[in-house]
Amino acid sequence: MKKIFRCFGVIVGLFLCSSVALAQGGEAATLDSGNTAWIMAATMLVMLMTIPGLAFFYGGMVRRKNVLSVMMQCIVLTAVITIEWIVYGYSAVFGTGFADSGIVGEFIGGFDKIFLHGISKDTLTSGNIPEVLFALFQCKFAVITPALIVGAFAERIKFSGFLLFSILWTILVYNPMAHWVWGGGWMMRMGALDFAGGTVVHITAGTSALILAIMLGKRKGYGTNMMIPHNIPHVVLGTALLWLGWFGFNAGSGLAADGLAANAFLVTHLATSVAAVTWMTMEWLLHKKPTVIGICTGAVAGLVAITPAAGSVDALGALFIGLISAIICFTSVAYLKPKFGYDDSLDAFGVHGVGGFVGAILTGVFATQVITDGAQGALYGDWHQLGVQAVVNLAAIVFAAAMTFILFKFVDKTVGLRADEKSEAIGLDISQHGEIAYSEEE
Repeated sequence: MKKIFRCFGVIVGLFLCSSVALAQGGEAATLDSGNTAWIMAATMLVMLMTIPGLAFFYGGMVRRKNVLSVMMQCIVLTAVITIEWIVYGYSAVFGTGFADSGIVGEFIGGFDKIFLHGISKDTLTSGNIPEVLFALFQCKFAVITPALIVGAFAERIKFSGFLLFSILWTILVYNPMAHWVWGGGWMMRMGALDFAGGTVVHITAGTSALILAIMLGKRKGYGTNMMIPHNIPHVVLGTALLWLGWFGFNAGSGLAADGLAANAFLVTHLATSVAAVTWMTMEWLLHKKPTVIGICTGAVAGLVAITPAAGSVDALGALFIGLISAIICFTSVAYLKPKFGYDDSLDAFGVHGVGGFVGAILTGVFATQVITDGAQGALYGDWHQLGVQAVVNLAAIVFAAAMTFILFKFVDKTVGLRADEKSEAIGLDISQHGEIAYSEEE
């Protein structure tokens, strides 16, 4: 009898242990309401960056006859790129259809999530947030990236050509780059650090901006006529909205309401502040007067540069990234652009292209294990990470430049890109949209 009870006890014990193990190992993931609430808020903040943030920032810097055209470009991209992203883009970047297809999976995600196929309201992803929310959060990055390029060709592009180019550029440049860095592609496998889009967003947009500015040609009267910003208060408003929205852009990229997000919040604000003060100081010393446009541009340069590093540097790294990026971007805008003579209307390349590259490289210098729990930069003895950053970002420049050249030729041959001389003279607001921003009574 004792043997029977002993066997029974062993069986019950094994059953209970197995049940606990199954419960612990096979427990389904549950939604994290805190993370979900934070990423919903971050998504709204990133939305603010394009409209109204970028719309006011760029709109204030053009002449009054072109302000509506720039704002229209920002608004329409928000709409059409959202459609592209849900229909195809999200699948191309984060799909897994080609994950087991060798080299193909290094360059494209797949077609398995087209129209968000297979994703329900209960499907969770990193951070235990709904995948539909993650898709929408990433959508805002896809939206703002081609919108940044608007600053390079402002005041001289046909609306139809702009629209076709932007859609094709998103499909053929942004989507592949985002997959390579964030979706499991070859750059991600190399160990590239790009927390919130220094490579994916700013380097690709900035490089393409330069190619477009050169190929499109200068605005009529560039270098001889005064082309001053028509509404500097709008630039200030746009800067404030970009600064605010960038907290969602950077701090939201960890997909959780945790210490990493808090650190990203801090370093984003610090680097931006340092860059704004540095730009203002350089302008003050060299040109005798600090300008509002200058400090606003410096702030944006700092925001751009800290973007790839926000998930891997501490306050010390942020301080130096803000300082160095402001000095280099200021030099690019104030000296290199006049020297080479290209008409990058609103300094999309000088701020986003240069700032993104500087930030991406400095990530390989200042990344610290205290923040990343893994990779670290050259300052802490890991020169390999700096090498990875250099290779990846140089490859991004070459890819974006080549594809932009090809797309420019195609779109220019089909619908055309450059507005005609008369349309440019009267302004794109009237010639492209039949509207004026300010009535004569004003």
